[in-house]
Amino acid sequence: MTERDTTRLIAWSTELRAVHRRIRDALRVTREAAREPGSAEQAGRDLLIYCHGFCAALDGHHRGEDRALFPAIEKAHPHLAPVLRALERDHSMIGHLLGGLRDAVDRAASPAELDRHLEGVAAIMENHFRYEERQLLTVLEGLELHDAVRDVLGPL
Repeated sequence: MTERDTTRLIAWSTELRAVHRRIRDALRVTREAAREPGSAEQAGRDLLIYCHGFCAALDGHHRGEDRALFPAIEKAHPHLAPVLRALERDHSMIGHLLGGLRDAVDRAASPAELDRHLEGVAAIMENHFRYEERQLLTVLEGLELHDAVRDVLGPL
């Protein structure tokens, strides 16, 4: 194994942390946009832009994990199958919450309702990210996976 190979293996754990940080940042910006004073019309347009970006990033991250990362982990570490199924269930729940958020944005829900949706997504997402990092970071440091980072961890 070359130094470059070792660097790539360890980089999967680094990449996962970096993607989680960027998604957390996107959520923070989205929540700030929802709370911005100003015209309802402008706030609605801003939130639509931020929500679309945040929702697409989080959804893309989870699709990449389900499609590429989790199968590679399960192949190398079959004993982690229950952890991976729990994470996939979280992905489904978060997807449902994101659908509710999108619907609320599309119908120009009140700032209070939008904040409730964002708070729900934030709570589940943060618990999910922490669990995923506790369970998988060490595994990712030794995972041999040669796909593009974007394909494995999403568009961020």
